[in-house]
Amino acid sequence: MFKKMLAAFGVGSPSVDTVLTTTAVQPGGFIEGNVNITGGDSEFMIEQVLLSLATRVEVEGGDYEGHSGIELGHVVAAQQFRVGPGERQSIPFRMAVPWEAPITEVYGQHLRGMVMGVRTELVIAKGRDKGDLDPVAITPLPVQQGILDGFAANGFRFKHADVERGYLHGVQQSLPIFQEIEFWPPPQHGGKINEVELTFVASPYGVEVVLEFDKRGGMFSSGHDAYSRFSIRHDQAAGTDWAAVVDSWVGEATSRYYSHLPSGYGHGGYGHGHHGGHGHRGPGMGTVVAAGAAGIVGGIVAGEVFEEVFEDDGGDFDF
Repeated sequence: MFKKMLAAFGVGSPSVDTVLTTTAVQPGGFIEGNVNITGGDSEFMIEQVLLSLATRVEVEGGDYEGHSGIELGHVVAAQQFRVGPGERQSIPFRMAVPWEAPITEVYGQHLRGMVMGVRTELVIAKGRDKGDLDPVAITPLPVQQGILDGFAANGFRFKHADVERGYLHGVQQSLPIFQEIEFWPPPQHGGKINEVELTFVASPYGVEVVLEFDKRGGMFSSGHDAYSRFSIRHDQAAGTDWAAVVDSWVGEATSRYYSHLPSGYGHGGYGHGHHGGHGHRGPGMGTVVAAGAAGIVGGIVAGEVFEEVFEDDGGDFDF
C-alpha cells in the first residue's frame, strides 16, 4: 500500500491520500485504487480528480542531456463535486496500462534506471495540486519474460535500462517513447560485442523485438552496430526454448563480425534516435526451437534496493 498527502491549496483546504490496490501489473492490464479525500475547514468545489501514469525519459538536445517526465495515460476519477468541512470521500479508479509501457521489474527486482508511478492531481477552482508519484511496477508479458530469461541463460548480464523519446523505424507505435534494456555480453562474445540493447514494443497481438548489437572494432576496422527485428505472437510464449532462440539471434549477429555489412545496415540507412528510429532486420521465427522455456533470472536484474526517486519539485512530471 502506498500513500501520500498532496500539498494544500492553503490552510484548511482538502487533503488527498491515494492508495493503490494494484502495485504490479503487466502491459495491457489495469491499475486500481482509491483516492481518499478529507475536507478542510470549509466547503470546496472539486472540479476534477485526475490520475496519470508517468515515467522518466532521457532528453537530449544540443549540448543538453538530462531527464524529464512523460505521461503514458490518464483517467478522470471524478469531477464536479463538493467536499464539506471534514467530510471524507473515497473515490475508486481504474486506469488502463498501455501495451507499450516499459518494464520496470523482473522477478520482483527493480530494473536499475527505471522510474514509474501514478500521479494524483486535484483540480479546484482557480488552482490545482499535483502530488508526488506512487510507485507502481510494470512486469513483463510472457513473451518478454521468456526473452529476458533467454539472454540470462546465455550468460548476458543486465547493465542498465532507460526510456528514450522517439519512434523506431518500421515499427508501429502508439507512444512516442521506447525502452532500451542493455546487457553486457558473456566472455565468449566479449571480443566481438560491446553490449546488446533490447527493445520491446508490445500490442494486443504480440511483441515486436528490436535488437541492437554494438560490435567491437578490430585493429584495421572500426566498430559498428548490427540490427535485428522479430515479430512474436503472444501464443508463442509457451513451449518455446528461449535460450536457443536468443542464442540463434546472437549467433546470427556475431557471424557477421568479420564480414562486410550489406548496404543499408547500421546508421547510414537505418539509424536510430529521437528523429529517426531503429532500423532492423534479421531472421524470423523460423529460428525458434520448440521446447520448454527457460525460467531463470540470471544477471538480468539489478540486485539493489528500490530507491525513493519520486520527488516532486512542482513541475510537470519532474523526476
